[in-house]
Amino acid sequence: MPNILVVDDQEVVRYGTTLILQKSIEDVHVSEAGSFEDTLKILASKPFDLVILDIDMPGGNNHQMLDVIRLRHPDIKILIFSSYDEQIFGWRYLEAGADGFLSKKMGIEEIKNATKSLLRDEKYLSPALKQTLLNNITKKKTTVNPLDRLSNRESNIMQLLIKGLSVADIADKLSLQVSTVSTYKKRICEKLQVTNIVEMIEKVQLYS
Repeated sequence: MPNILVVDDQEVVRYGTTLILQKSIEDVHVSEAGSFEDTLKILASKPFDLVILDIDMPGGNNHQMLDVIRLRHPDIKILIFSSYDEQIFGWRYLEAGADGFLSKKMGIEEIKNATKSLLRDEKYLSPALKQTLLNNITKKKTTVNPLDRLSNRESNIMQLLIKGLSVADIADKLSLQVSTVSTYKKRICEKLQVTNIVEMIEKVQLYS
């Protein structure tokens, strides 16, 4: 009987994901957590095969959540389930220790495919992300992708900036000083060679 933990701060997402899993996987047992603190408590209560994790939630800190879960539960499978752009963040989270990355824009069948792949001890990439990686391998790129120059933290903040969040909003969301986020924003603009958010969005669209 597979034991799966669905972690998301939005109740409707947890509810919908749980229904999909219960209808598509035989004898599955699904638990839910709405915060990272609850996640750690539930994971410590019994063995789990898979955690489906939203990395943008209260009490969590993106890549650090992966590190904490991996340290305490080295054998558990982790599927990142995120609204972040998979073309920018998918490979980063796989490199950080996740077993798969699934965009919330994907349909029900892809949720089933991703979950079943990880339960079979396989990695998961969406068809679109697989194609992007294959394209990057099979053709020699003459230009350097400026997005690759960004650190994981810079990438996270950039994604929030292009979503329309202000520096103050981001500081509050990530529990950082406003001055710290301003410094990150300046550094991101320098690395991408842009001067405003509109240009940043255009640069991301060009290189994603």
